[in-house]
Amino acid sequence: MAWIWQAWMPDEYVASIYDIDLDRLRSGGRRLLLCDLDNTLVPWNHPNPPDALGDWLRAARARGFEVCIVSNNRGPRVQAFSARSGIPAVAHAGKPRRRGFLEAMRRFQASPEETVMVGDQLFTDVWGARRIGLYAILVVPMNPHEWWGTRLVRRVERVALRALTRRGLCPPTTRSASPEEVK
Repeated sequence: MAWIWQAWMPDEYVASIYDIDLDRLRSGGRRLLLCDLDNTLVPWNHPNPPDALGDWLRAARARGFEVCIVSNNRGPRVQAFSARSGIPAVAHAGKPRRRGFLEAMRRFQASPEETVMVGDQLFTDVWGARRIGLYAILVVPMNPHEWWGTRLVRRVERVALRALTRRGLCPPTTRSASPEEVK
């Protein structure tokens, strides 16, 4: 039964994308950041990228990262955000299934060892990443406002997070890095 917990155990758990140590990831051979969209990069269904996200993207790209959105959301919403932010995207990714992750990795010719998945959900982002050997970073959801189906899954996720904490997962501190610290 311990294997099931490993399937959901992220490699890191941070307060937000701004707390990710990009230098450490890059020095470890990572070069592709796959990011969930809703409640990871922006609050759920938020249409515009904030300035802080632009700063984070510039910092990531300056370190040699390529960034791609991998979202289960519908194509038009994801593609509109992709166009506004300048981040390529895979919509209707079907996470935790492998298809969306593999499509993004093919686009950037990246191996699992070079790829990081960043997302706010254990059962889609982390589990999907772990299934194909990606480094998985769980972030605290940005906002409690979510799609109704996600709200239901969050109840089970809270139980799983408590169990993972008992098995060694270190919850993030409440402080998140400021956009200025990201640069």
